[in-house]
Amino acid sequence: MIDRANGIVKKVTLEVIYEVVEERSKEVKEKLDKLEGRMERLEGRQEEDYRHMNARIDRIHERMDHLRQEVKEEIKQLRQEVKEEVASVNQRIDQLKQEVKEEINQIRGEVNQIKVDINQLREDIRKTNDRIDLINQRFDTVVQMLSEILRRS
Repeated sequence: MIDRANGIVKKVTLEVIYEVVEERSKEVKEKLDKLEGRMERLEGRQEEDYRHMNARIDRIHERMDHLRQEVKEEIKQLRQEVKEEVASVNQRIDQLKQEVKEEINQIRGEVNQIKVDINQLREDIRKTNDRIDLINQRFDTVVQMLSEILRRS
């Protein structure tokens, strides 16, 4: 009888254990179902967030492409402006070089004319000195003659 009582107790205990396990399994399954639902919702939200982020990234890329294009155009325009300015400056430099050359040539001409004038003046001075020397010789001759006449008289 003890064996039979032990057997019954074992059976009842097993049944209680099975019921508890079944209840716990049911609770765990319900929690798993809830978690799966939440996971699906999170995955849906995550997918929506990815789509939203990708759309934002695409807009940012489009904006960056647009800005890149604007910068390229601005650089192109600035290069053209610099090229035009350099050409203008070079033209002005060439013009100033030409003016300086003309001025130098004019000054050279004036210097050459001054040299000619100086040489002419030197020649005139030489001639004048020659005349003065001639006059001095004549004067000396006249003075000697006068001196001779005075001595004779």
